[in-house]
Amino acid sequence: MSDSHSDALVFFGATGDLAYKMIFPALQALVKRGHLDVPVIGVAKGGGTVSQLRARAHDSLEKHGGVDSAAFEKLSSLLRYVDGDYNDAATFQALHKELNGAERPAFYLAIPPMLFETVVKHIAESVKAPDARVIIEKPFGHDLASARELNKTLHRFLPESAIFRIDHYLGKQAVNNVVVFRFANAFMEPFWNRNYIQSMEITMAEAFGVEGRGGFYDQTGVIRDVIENHLFQILSNLAMESPARADSESIRDEKAKVLKAIPAVEKGNVVRGQFRGYRTEAGVAPDSKVGTFAALRLEVDSWRWKGVPFYIRAGKNLPVTCTEVLARFRRPPTVFHNAGDSANYMRFRIGPEMTIAVGATVLGQNEQEGKRPVEIIASRHPQPGEMDAYERILGEAMAGDPTLFAREDYVEEAWRIVDPVLAADTPVYEYEKGSWGPSEVAGKIAPEGGWHNPAATGQEDYRVAA
Repeated sequence: MSDSHSDALVFFGATGDLAYKMIFPALQALVKRGHLDVPVIGVAKGGGTVSQLRARAHDSLEKHGGVDSAAFEKLSSLLRYVDGDYNDAATFQALHKELNGAERPAFYLAIPPMLFETVVKHIAESVKAPDARVIIEKPFGHDLASARELNKTLHRFLPESAIFRIDHYLGKQAVNNVVVFRFANAFMEPFWNRNYIQSMEITMAEAFGVEGRGGFYDQTGVIRDVIENHLFQILSNLAMESPARADSESIRDEKAKVLKAIPAVEKGNVVRGQFRGYRTEAGVAPDSKVGTFAALRLEVDSWRWKGVPFYIRAGKNLPVTCTEVLARFRRPPTVFHNAGDSANYMRFRIGPEMTIAVGATVLGQNEQEGKRPVEIIASRHPQPGEMDAYERILGEAMAGDPTLFAREDYVEEAWRIVDPVLAADTPVYEYEKGSWGPSEVAGKIAPEGGWHNPAATGQEDYRVAA
């Protein structure tokens, strides 16, 4: 273990839903790989004990991934518990005692953002660990003004270098594979620019609704929930320049530059939708105008991408669950090209599996068939046993590597881009469950040739294995 590695992990919200579904499985996985061997201290207000915390961890693992006997035994030996109110200094004095002199603890705030200031203030005043790191969950504000206020609040107690803002999408191997595929393969560079790319589409489809989270979702909506964070991260990976060095700040510099080159979205470049029946969900206002679907058109005004439209859409209750990128190439100036052909593209599937494919046109099997589209699979990885996103990002935070975490300037630029449409009273069009969103999208926000609708895994057409 390096000298910069955290020597303790504290997670606030130890009895909460996020801990139950995500954190305990990630902790067991870290232990199993030999990446976690420091005290793990849960903090919550519930009148519980460390024995009850261990029992909850065991129950969590039984329901989310399974219990590994040896790894769980080790995790149990590392678990500690502090019970108390986050507004009470005594809670943090007890935590200080439990840390037992740890110099580089990592504090994971799996709690509502409204509690961030209170907890961080107590950490700074009572725990007194100058090399501490604080890991916080999105949302990082709900608009540009609140994001700036949150950053200002955090910086009263912590330097930027000690703040790790989690977007779990950056923990996904497939998201980061886009960057490696672009910059580790020389053949990508000549055509990955405005001279050859006609348009870029990013689709995040979910075949399910709000799943009992109507109260939360009705305060959030699809743009805040997944577009401003998850899908902007994918966009940044697609559009960034190669960093000068492989260190975290060089990489994050290039991602921030992408967002700085994107003008704020105008009202005419967004279509919002709401699936039929949303307003009857528990916790949802009967007259809600919150969007469960949105399609945006963006421009990246950089040397590489000027004039290439980027289309982003995301929504609930769509036909499939997957995240996919489609980069359409410009039509070749040749007599062999048919008007309306759309087979010339590169496709990245981010989830549920990882696929890189190229669409092309070839001669058919007989004269009657003529030309036909095929898809050449360059790489397909279901990734059994792959490191989970939360395991990866927790491990990286404890190691002190900020590469996979959103920096202050990146967060504020992301909010700047969507701020105008969050404030604008744009129409919300109703759409049927199982459709690709409201019909208005096709006429208002659509690439030339129409949207590419991702197929369910195993149902893609024109597949030719390479």
